[in-house]
Amino acid sequence: MTVTRSLLLFALAAVLEIGGAWLVWQGIREHRGWVWIGLGVISLGLYGIVATLQPDANFGRILAAYGGVFVAGSLLWGMVVDGFRPDRYDVSGALVCLVGVAIIMYAPRGVV
Repeated sequence: MTVTRSLLLFALAAVLEIGGAWLVWQGIREHRGWVWIGLGVISLGLYGIVATLQPDANFGRILAAYGGVFVAGSLLWGMVVDGFRPDRYDVSGALVCLVGVAIIMYAPRGVV
């Protein structure tokens, strides 16, 4: 159950952070205005809260692992929201990152 909870929190964190950054991007780069920027800032703040809910208490480990989720999630967001089509190197890199996430977060600790 802990791994499932952790994965769900990573997914929610990705939606909040990537979505928040996208909203700020839209507000500034696409001239959609301060409402979009404000919603993005709120979403980014909520991401920070969600990240603290991970079962592991090590900040560095959580954020390092989340970095891999962010890489893969950003490519997925770009595909779904912006019509981006990743090439084989994008996909390969994202898979490497997700393997890194699995090792960092879910490898058995205390094993020699």
